[in-house]
Amino acid sequence: MTDTSLPSTDSSTDEEVAPTGAVVDTDDDTDGDAADEDTPTPAVASDSDLFQQSEIAADYVEGLLDILDYDGDIDELVTAGRPMVEVVGGQLGALVGQRGATLEALQELTRLAIFRQTGTPSRLLLDVGGYRANRRKELVAVAKNAVEKVKEYGEPVRLEPMSAFERKCVHDVVNALDGVLSESEGVEPTRRIVVRPAD
Repeated sequence: MTDTSLPSTDSSTDEEVAPTGAVVDTDDDTDGDAADEDTPTPAVASDSDLFQQSEIAADYVEGLLDILDYDGDIDELVTAGRPMVEVVGGQLGALVGQRGATLEALQELTRLAIFRQTGTPSRLLLDVGGYRANRRKELVAVAKNAVEKVKEYGEPVRLEPMSAFERKCVHDVVNALDGVLSESEGVEPTRRIVVRPAD
């Protein structure tokens, strides 16, 4: 088995079995981040409910920025059936943290703020400084590289541990290609993806 490392940069964990039988993380983020395994799956919400969640989240994040004395523009929207808040501005790296760990924690706090006000679990996706979009591009390259190695050598490739958002991005790429499948193994925080030939 080949071990592949990701470039450094960026946790919530919903998982389901894909039609191919591979286990995939359905999660953060819009990519991919959903609620934690312990969080019940919310009923399908209307667009107005989702937008209300993004407004609550934006207010919460704005309050945090004020407390921290950080400047940032906040956009609230609904994308792919989930609420989303994007924070844009300079000097926001501390809100992302190493490999997105701080961003994941802020996202969970923001989801809790939504739950407190609505009583409904949220699949809110929080992004700061375009981190998730940039990370997604990196993960597409990592996933394609792993697929090429699997097809060339016929051996499974284990990727380094990833957050649920990262795993979801990789699963999406791998599951769209023929001849390979992906599955998650291990437990947080060392849960990782294995890409293997399809039987």
